[in-house]
Amino acid sequence: MQAYRTKIKIKNPGELVLSDLPFRSGQVVEVLVLAEEERENAVKELQALFKETQSLPQAKTITDEEIRAEIEAYRSGK
Repeated sequence: MQAYRTKIKIKNPGELVLSDLPFRSGQVVEVLVLAEEERENAVKELQALFKETQSLPQAKTITDEEIRAEIEAYRSGK
């Protein structure tokens, strides 16, 4: 089976146009459409959340020992 991969940006959600395909006229092909995860925005949002959380006054008073105890409690299911 020959595979061909390409990426396009959807312009009209009701239509998908593929052009310049490497197949001959009349050849039967299987089409699988996968949407990419929109990771770029998710990463930026997560980074902003971390920055906001770390700037909270409560976060500045947490000790390393409290962090270790919290991790241990989580891991042990308490």
